[in-house]
Amino acid sequence: MKLTFLGTRGYIEEKSRRHGRHSSLLVSYARKKIMVDCGEDWLGKFEKFRPDAIFITHAHPDHASGLRNGSPYPVYASRVSWKLMEKFPIKKKRTIAHRRPVKVPGITIESFPVIHSLRAPASGYRITAGKASVFYVPDVVYIPQRRAALSGIDLYIGDGAAVERSLVRKKGGRLFGHVPLRTQVSWCCKEKVPRAIFTHCGSRIVKGDERTLRALIGTYAKAHNVKLQIAYDGMKITLR
Repeated sequence: MKLTFLGTRGYIEEKSRRHGRHSSLLVSYARKKIMVDCGEDWLGKFEKFRPDAIFITHAHPDHASGLRNGSPYPVYASRVSWKLMEKFPIKKKRTIAHRRPVKVPGITIESFPVIHSLRAPASGYRITAGKASVFYVPDVVYIPQRRAALSGIDLYIGDGAAVERSLVRKKGGRLFGHVPLRTQVSWCCKEKVPRAIFTHCGSRIVKGDERTLRALIGTYAKAHNVKLQIAYDGMKITLR
């Protein structure tokens, strides 16, 4: 399984050389490719990757609005996300239900509900190809079925909107926002996930001092025995 981080920036105004485009992941295996998320700054640009399918985690603009003019490729999203994207002229609409895996030949994608937004409920995707499995969740407060989602995976790809300070809020008794990186690392430790990479980077990462951040993240890695990285646009890794 080959992973290419096409973009790693969250829904913020700040940009940098390493974090210029909205978060999106390209997964390649056995000559098949899937793209996960296609935000508004991918409008008119995502076609060059020629994915076999596109999977949308949720319908916020930085994850889905690159498709507002349509897509020549099949697009998978939850039923509630399709309601929010109903005006998008997408001909090959596919609805993906939680805990019901779908397959793009060689690649299996299983959707899990996650807490993130009140208006645009989100999903995380467990993606398996060959012997490798990853869990991709670029926006998250909490994963209700965390053990099932993370059990036995090789890599957790999580929400880098916040590093130390929580961006979780509550309205009407319901949580929304972004849990900090340090909390997600503790999840990985508890579920014995050996490696985590963070995307959907917030201002703390995009405009922060890299040396200071590396030192801070190094303390999290040591405390929880999890190998940690911050993704950057164009970063490629291979899982065997």
